[in-house]
Amino acid sequence: MSIRVSARVLLAAVVLVAAAGCVPPGGTAASTTPAPATGSGGSVEASQKLAALTIGKAGSMAGYSRDKFGDGWKSQGNSCDTREIVLQQQGKDVKSGKDCKPTSGTWVSLYDGKTVTEPGELDIDHLVPEAEAWRTGAASWSQEERERFANDYSDGELVAVSAHSNRSKGDDPPPDYLPVQEQWCNYATGWVKVKHTFKLTISGKERDALTQMLATC
Repeated sequence: MSIRVSARVLLAAVVLVAAAGCVPPGGTAASTTPAPATGSGGSVEASQKLAALTIGKAGSMAGYSRDKFGDGWKSQGNSCDTREIVLQQQGKDVKSGKDCKPTSGTWVSLYDGKTVTEPGELDIDHLVPEAEAWRTGAASWSQEERERFANDYSDGELVAVSAHSNRSKGDDPPPDYLPVQEQWCNYATGWVKVKHTFKLTISGKERDALTQMLATC
């Protein structure tokens, strides 16, 4: 509960700073995280995609189960599965064994901004949680479409994050869950891209929170 309250306070601070004509504090996440693109061009594109999203009331969780999104990471060829591909894509100086499993590298966790150097300390998480996707459109998808979403490593849906931050995240959209402030730009840009790509709806308060987070780009 204390984490959520703090996040809302930070959002309010960004609004006040923007109103005063100052640049909100951003940190270094945009230049260190191999996640969504940032900067003026990236934030403009994200803002355009955000404006194109449909505002809608979240559906119920009736019928939801993790099995509706498949049974885990799929093989991607060359002895690699989805997890291993994401680790290779999002890390720096990643080295892998013959079995495709990364043995070393450096990753910046999207949720808490921490630098991780041990692959085993990372989780691969769904940026837009499967439960959130279910409530905002995925309930009407085919099983094949949901399994594609669950293993999508090309559109920003899967992110390598510290295990601790992942397990404390839950399945709430912004502003009910927010990462550390220096990752707001990356997080919002990625969230908007996924919702736009998969034509998922958003709520009004979610749109407002994402708009404020994109202002830090």
